[in-house]
Amino acid sequence: MIRTERLLLREWREDDRDAWAALNADPEVMEYFPATLSREEADAAFDRISGVLADRGWGLWAVDRGDGEFLGFTGLAPVTFVADFAPAIEVGWRLARHAWGQGFATEAARAAIRFAFDDLDQDQIVSLTAVGNQRSRAVMERLGMTTDPADDFDHPRVLPGHPLRRHVLYRLRRTQ
Repeated sequence: MIRTERLLLREWREDDRDAWAALNADPEVMEYFPATLSREEADAAFDRISGVLADRGWGLWAVDRGDGEFLGFTGLAPVTFVADFAPAIEVGWRLARHAWGQGFATEAARAAIRFAFDDLDQDQIVSLTAVGNQRSRAVMERLGMTTDPADDFDHPRVLPGHPLRRHVLYRLRRTQ
């Protein structure tokens, strides 16, 4: 569990499941993913994400305001596909639309990055998104992450020809 000024990054609870499914069914939230998730897909992702966090002790934490209301997730995940920048640990987030525009993604991601540097002894953290995802790119920039167009890449898990295939890579080094 990680506390920030306004948020709690915590283990997932069974009562988060419906809010998680709704978040992943929202076309605006999932705009920069190839598709929304069905209830079955969301449940499978919930089980996988919560299981990894419970087993490993770090990962994608459920985010709430400290009152139990599930806002989404923020956290860390190893990059599990072949890429020039891998192996690496990525910081990422996905929040419900009603939680956008309040600085929650930036606040929670800062805490996750601190954990990566302090507890996991990482020298660098990456973040990636589809080129057109300006909201996430703005969060990455607020975190002090930098990008180099030479690092842009075609995401191997997005089909060739898909408009979301091209991704940008942002990096933050411990020394920054």
